[in-house]
Amino acid sequence: MKLQFGPRPAPEAVAALLADAAARDLVTARRAALLEILWRQRGLARPALIRMVEARLGRGCFGQHAWEDTFQRDMQAVKRALRAAGHQLAYRRTKGNEGYYLRGEPRLHPQVQAAIRGALAELDPRQVAAYTRLQPAQRFQQGAHLSTLIHQIRPVVPA
Repeated sequence: MKLQFGPRPAPEAVAALLADAAARDLVTARRAALLEILWRQRGLARPALIRMVEARLGRGCFGQHAWEDTFQRDMQAVKRALRAAGHQLAYRRTKGNEGYYLRGEPRLHPQVQAAIRGALAELDPRQVAAYTRLQPAQRFQQGAHLSTLIHQIRPVVPA
C-alpha cells in the first residue's frame, strides 16, 4: 500500500528535474529522448530510433561495442515508465508497418497531427506549382539555403 500525503509535485517541477538529470547523465538523456520520440511518433524500428536519439545527443551515445544491449536496456526502462503511466509499448512486425507503437494510440500524437494539418493549410497551390517547374539544381539550392537558415536559428548538437 502506497501512502500519499498532499498533492503531487507540479509536472513542470518534475520535468525540470528530469531535464537536469538528463543534462548530467547520458543514460537518463537517452531514455528521456526515447520516451519523447516514442510518445510523439509511432512505427519506428530500432535503426530509426537510434538515429533520432543520436541526432539529439551525438553519434555513438549508445556506445561503440555493446550498443545493442544498451538499446535493449533503455527500451525496457522506457516500457516500464510507460506502463507506470498506464500505457503499453508494443512492437508491430507487419511488413511495411513494423516498429514500436503505443497500444490504443494513433500513429502520430494529436499535437503532431495538428501541426501537420496547420502546415498543410498554409500551402499555396501556386507556390507548389512554381516549385515543380524549378530545375533540380534550383531545388537543391533552395534546400541548401533553407538548411543553412535553420542551422543559424538552431545550432546542431555536436557529434
